[in-house]
Amino acid sequence: MPLDLVANVAIAGVLTGLVYGLMALGLSVIFGVVRVVNFAHGEMMTIAMYAAVLLFAHFNLDPFVAVIPVAAAFFGLGYALQAGLINPFVTRPEHSQFMLLVAVAMIMVNALLIVFGPDARSVQVDYQLESWALGSILVDKARAYAGTIAVIAAALLFAFFRFTLTGKAIRACADNYLGAKVVGLNVNRYYALTFGLGAACVAVAGCMMILLVDVTPVLGPAYTLLAFVIVIVGGLGSMAGALAGGVLIGVSEALAGLFVEPSAKSMFSFALLIVVLLLRPQGLLGKRQ
Repeated sequence: MPLDLVANVAIAGVLTGLVYGLMALGLSVIFGVVRVVNFAHGEMMTIAMYAAVLLFAHFNLDPFVAVIPVAAAFFGLGYALQAGLINPFVTRPEHSQFMLLVAVAMIMVNALLIVFGPDARSVQVDYQLESWALGSILVDKARAYAGTIAVIAAALLFAFFRFTLTGKAIRACADNYLGAKVVGLNVNRYYALTFGLGAACVAVAGCMMILLVDVTPVLGPAYTLLAFVIVIVGGLGSMAGALAGGVLIGVSEALAGLFVEPSAKSMFSFALLIVVLLLRPQGLLGKRQ
């Protein structure tokens, strides 16, 4: 196997993995703060992909530009979903939360099937067929742009939680729910803000993913499962771990497609998950409880 071919595939896997990581970052943030697992996460990204398709078809809006209105809309959707529906379930048993969000996911999938039908949709932009040549290495422009946007979005989220008062208040709610309520923080409001931020992350990832794959209504559950694999590999609740896990899964899928079969990439992702759980149960960057 030529080394330049392996390098090309690995670079493509890294860039795709950054988008995976941003998708999983939204799931990790929601769980890390709200302690609710969003089983509708992949379905939300599918809706974002459809939103990018519609904006491109009707307004000729490039997915990189569509990121702004789609992320803003998803922030509002996530805020409303948490404030109006999920907050009453935060203190309920985990099986109640599970059934609620599975029901939300099923509603999303079937609504997409009703509106768009089962056919695949995509966007076609000029740079999808272009690449940069670095010697014998070819870097796909669409993947490079998508990976760059994913890194910028993740960096902005890191900075928000690290340096802003609102971000610090959200971290306080995550660290000590009762203590946050005692000092007067509106925990439900900060939970809604967190869910909105997680939804915005998945919206940005969806706008980037539509450049890489076609979208169908039934794509959501596969991406929900992939997000779970990534956050468990990286460390559940770890923001940096979500990005690292995304890159690792992206590279493993790309190399599996090259050396074995493209259909075997999921097998290698789950094999990697098993190895991580055996050797480091808390994930690569997760903290031991």
